Amino acid sequence: MRATQATVNLAALRHNLSVVRQYAPHSKVLAVVKADAYGHGLLRATPGLEDADGFGVLRLSEALALREAGYSQTLLLLEGVFSADELMAAAEHAISIVVHNEQQLQMLEQAAPQLQHPLQVFLKMNSGMNRLGFRPDAFLAALERLGACSAVKSDIVLMTHFATADDERGVAPALDIFLRGTAGLSYPISLANSAAVLRHSTAHHDWVRPGIMLYGASPVTGVAAASYGLQPVMQLTSEVIAVQELKAGETLGYGARFTAEDEMRVAVVACGYADGYPRHAPNGTPIAIDGRISQTLGRVSMDMLFADLRHLPQAGVGSKVELWGQTVPVDAVAEASGTVGYELLCAVAPRVPFKVVG
Repeated sequence: MRATQATVNLAALRHNLSVVRQYAPHSKVLAVVKADAYGHGLLRATPGLEDADGFGVLRLSEALALREAGYSQTLLLLEGVFSADELMAAAEHAISIVVHNEQQLQMLEQAAPQLQHPLQVFLKMNSGMNRLGFRPDAFLAALERLGACSAVKSDIVLMTHFATADDERGVAPALDIFLRGTAGLSYPISLANSAAVLRHSTAHHDWVRPGIMLYGASPVTGVAAASYGLQPVMQLTSEVIAVQELKAGETLGYGARFTAEDEMRVAVVACGYADGYPRHAPNGTPIAIDGRISQTLGRVSMDMLFADLRHLPQAGVGSKVELWGQTVPVDAVAEASGTVGYELLCAVAPRVPFKVVG
């Protein structure tokens, strides 16, 4: 069997959930498991998060899979529903929904006579990200309509999402917009994503919504996940399947992107962009061989990539390779490649087999 595989560490998930509770001890935790639990596998990852107070998903099918697997916690559709059929199914299975536009509000009002079970609704305000949500001047009117709708439970949660929680601008402007727009209301509140959980305690409130931090990657560019006490959950590994001896002036791979200055040994690793490793990773992207840090060389191809063996004389065919995980943080690969850890974790290809430990 081909060597590339990924491992999901449930103990690390449990640890990272405990870190969330350390930072936000008075908040309920809605663990975000959308995008197949950020590439880790929805039903592979959730056993490590079973102590969360709820789960945030994108698709109705994900919520139904969690209900079928026996999860009784709050399940929230983060973009809400898009049809009357989805609305009926959400009500039948006690799945909470976000309402963020007029069409969804009307759908609830029109379906109310047919719904046997009212739904819990999270009402979203657009506090400046300009992606989803009612603008502040329309928010109270939407809330009043939800309060009058028999399809909606009384425990409406008020929410927004921060655009700059991860950088120096912080959450203060958006938080001020939200708090002024909801002044005097006594509903539960949900505001904080991973970056706000870690950096902005004023945004914690009743529910926090951690995502990337649960998987041991950092929501803040340039700040190591380990500095927040987080542990990597996914380890992507492979092995060396060939070694090339280059002479000075010889090149590597497609496009001849690397030229040897002197004689050198190069490892050929059984992992490429068809496995989810970024094709645009440049020369020098960190990689670990037999537990020691090295660097990639040349252009990543579909099924293989190259790594430097100049300082690893004992390494050869069969040597173990970590693309990211315990030794090489996924954020380090992402930073070298000009992207974010979220993308790399979510991009692991279906052909890569997973195993679960811990």
